[in-house]
Amino acid sequence: MALLEVDNLHTSYGAIKALRGVSFQLSEGQVISLIGANGAGKTTILNTLSGLLRPTGGRIMFKGQDITGWRADRVAKLGLVQVPEGRQVIATMSVQENLSVGAHLRRDDLADTELERIFSRFPRLSERRMQKAGLLSGGEQQMLVVGRALMMQPELLMLDEPSMGLAPLLVNEVFGIIADIKALGIPILLVEQNARKALQVADYVYVLERGLIVKAGSANDLRKDPQILSAYLG
Repeated sequence: MALLEVDNLHTSYGAIKALRGVSFQLSEGQVISLIGANGAGKTTILNTLSGLLRPTGGRIMFKGQDITGWRADRVAKLGLVQVPEGRQVIATMSVQENLSVGAHLRRDDLADTELERIFSRFPRLSERRMQKAGLLSGGEQQMLVVGRALMMQPELLMLDEPSMGLAPLLVNEVFGIIADIKALGIPILLVEQNARKALQVADYVYVLERGLIVKAGSANDLRKDPQILSAYLG
């Protein structure tokens, strides 16, 4: 049984149909990437899965449970955790306080142990643990929001444009972090404009256009696909 099953998902913004029958699956330990142009519906999928948007049709199954239309807090408690676009740190709180916010939904009493694991995984955050998050660089803020999500014990981590606005060197660093999370066995649903990087880290890829999946395949296959090469890797 798949960890996540999305069947014929529809989501609208008023009269605008953002998703028009999207279906896909994600299995344990798998990294799935959604690629496509701006406005294709990638972020809408994440926001619908996490409960920030209500679908107008279709079904979402997570860990064998129908979570269609659930509120965001219920979805997060189940272990489906989204890291939103834009590095939404709490600027006036310290790095350590931001990470501790991620522990409020934990289902055990090992938050302090996990905090030290995060600091071990992200040494720069450890060095800046008492610094206000708003003073961090863009790359450090991205590390912080990923670390905060890991504090929530995700059973599926959804990343929305993690490399947006970062210098090339930091983009490489962020994708190194994603590869490390993959190695931990945490499944990832990745939305990313940088198709080249997304195809490097993903196991399977879905291409969206105007709210529809128009192509799907293994990352290895799509890296050789002439249409993908022309549209995204040229």
